[in-house]
Amino acid sequence: MTTTKYRGTSTLDYAAGMNRKIKFAFFGTTPLARGVLDELAKHGFLPRLIVAGADRIDSRTKTILEPPEKVWAREHDIQVMQPESNAALLETLKQSEWDLFVVASYGKILSAEMLSLPKRGVLNVHPSLLPRLRGPSPIRSAIIRDERNTGVSIMLMDEEMDHGPLLAQKSVTPGEWPPRGAEFDELMAKEGGLLLAAMIPEWMNGNIEPRPQNHDLATYTEKIEKEDGLLDLRSDAYQNLLKMRAYEGWPGTYVYFERSGKKIRVAVVEAHLENGALVVDTVKPEGKREMAYDEFLRSGAKPMR
Repeated sequence: MTTTKYRGTSTLDYAAGMNRKIKFAFFGTTPLARGVLDELAKHGFLPRLIVAGADRIDSRTKTILEPPEKVWAREHDIQVMQPESNAALLETLKQSEWDLFVVASYGKILSAEMLSLPKRGVLNVHPSLLPRLRGPSPIRSAIIRDERNTGVSIMLMDEEMDHGPLLAQKSVTPGEWPPRGAEFDELMAKEGGLLLAAMIPEWMNGNIEPRPQNHDLATYTEKIEKEDGLLDLRSDAYQNLLKMRAYEGWPGTYVYFERSGKKIRVAVVEAHLENGALVVDTVKPEGKREMAYDEFLRSGAKPMR
């Protein structure tokens, strides 16, 4: 387990009153963590500890890439942990008293003992209108399913996935539909952080009554896999556009072409709808530069059937 204390000019100086006094730990990874942390900080809430994801190695440059929440911790002079096991994390957390834990897209299970540590429980920022879109990919699944009625929820966590009682919800409507995945991530993180910052004081003062979710209405999302980005350019144009927007960044969308008997994997970078048809604008053949689709087709490549 990696534990780091970043030292420098403390940003706690601007956090005033009750917000500053709340002792909480934050558990989070992309896509929500940094956006939620930004909104909490704007309202004077700074965690005493951030539990972050692991560093990773860039496959191309072989350099170490730190997760955004770890970088944020350094910028705000906050201790960060990157636990290799829940047991090590639990032992560290038990050494202090906590008012609250906040979870935003953490991706790991918190044990019952860990959930019981803070005085006012564990709050989860979930980017959907629970009980809809439970699971690991609510933001991108809302796009791929064309589910326009969505938003953010603040839930009191229990031992089951996205199952606990609700404390607050807010509908979120992007400026365009379907939204681009990365922009939708940012919007949901911002709105989730704003909602959380507004309700924490009320929750700490005992002014919010948790209400159970209607589990009969629950829907579920799945983990997005690399293979999910495969497009069939002959299929429904709007569904292909939804997939492109939903899988922007990772895993991305791609098609297979054939040229001179060779199979070519081609990333579809940009496309739009025109008279109900999907018009591909930009592609990136594997190992090549990004180029206009028309230019690529002039090379003699044909979509594989």
